[in-house]
Amino acid sequence: MKISVSPDTFKLAQVFTISRGSRTEAKVLTVKVEKNGVVGWGECVPYARYDETLESVTAEIEALSGDITRQALYDLLPAGAARNAVDCALWDLEAKTAGKRVWELLGLPAPKPEITAYTLSLDTPEKMQIQAAENAFRPLLKIKLGTPDDMPRLEAVRAGAPKSKIIVDANEGWSAEVYSELAPHMVRLGVQLVEQPMPAGQDQMLAEIERPLPVCADESCHDRSSLPDLKGKYDVINIKLDKTGGLTEALALREAGIEQGYGVMVGCMVGSSLAMAPATLVAQGAAVTDLDGPLLLAEDRDEPLKFDAEGVHAPEAALWG
Repeated sequence: MKISVSPDTFKLAQVFTISRGSRTEAKVLTVKVEKNGVVGWGECVPYARYDETLESVTAEIEALSGDITRQALYDLLPAGAARNAVDCALWDLEAKTAGKRVWELLGLPAPKPEITAYTLSLDTPEKMQIQAAENAFRPLLKIKLGTPDDMPRLEAVRAGAPKSKIIVDANEGWSAEVYSELAPHMVRLGVQLVEQPMPAGQDQMLAEIERPLPVCADESCHDRSSLPDLKGKYDVINIKLDKTGGLTEALALREAGIEQGYGVMVGCMVGSSLAMAPATLVAQGAAVTDLDGPLLLAEDRDEPLKFDAEGVHAPEAALWG
């Protein structure tokens, strides 16, 4: 077995801004696993918030040697971007070797399209209203917020897209006071869910204050080991493969989360269709699907995922799985 990793850059369709900063391109790592002439592919997005860089994740992957199994990865790599790309590449390799699709190997039905959120970048209220109006045909919009001055942005987006469902992502940018102040207004404006209003590790107040709409753990939830600390604070978990360390753990986290009473959201970093492809399996029947990474790009893989009025479709075998 030969494992190789290379950096790829995809230009964004427009500047993408969250509470932690802005970017104009998506920098990803593409992993290739080859065995007996068969090649499996995976992609990850190293994330500075989790102390990951392109260089550090590349080093983790390049340190692997010999025939690696998905089970062995749990001992060799921690949950995170490196393990994600290799785990997904191994799934792709196994499917191609067996002449089957990944969902067949898992004993799952063929995945159906899922309506995905479309993310509106953090900006001035005026520009966010324009963004909302341009995308008002979409059934679900996700607003990037996370400042003390977000009320005008909420009002502006609702005015721009009066019929769309809305979810909000604060990216750890609020205090308990800001969240409590905004919560009733979010309910009034029909917001369906709010993601990570307070910083991970500083979110205990969520267990002590009223939560009038569902609160989703993103930065606070990585893999199954995160679940005990979420009790009483969150209603929904956001499963991202770059946090779980691959499809294997993502499916296990989904099952454990549902058993413990959490709603499921399936999200993504800003990456290409190759990164989203495995997540379409996890997203089946999820309360919220947020796999819009490719929609934010100006360029994509040669065999991109299909997005239409039905939502995001499962990948063709030429892309993954």
